[in-house]
Amino acid sequence: MSNKADAAAKDAEGRLESALGELTGDTGHQLKGKAKQVQASAMNAAEDLKDGARAVAQKVSDAAAKLADGQD
Repeated sequence: MSNKADAAAKDAEGRLESALGELTGDTGHQLKGKAKQVQASAMNAAEDLKDGARAVAQKVSDAAAKLADGQD
């Protein structure tokens, strides 16, 4: 869960930095802020992929256990 929290924090940081860049006209801050937002999205996608893989592994494990017990 901490990785999702880290991603949320990174996204918030990126939004703030991007907004600061827009207010001051500093394109460097705007770009850095957008980059942090993209990084946060990638972090979330990685966590979603891990969650999906865990769910599939659990289903395979459950099916194998049923098969071993002679259940269909």
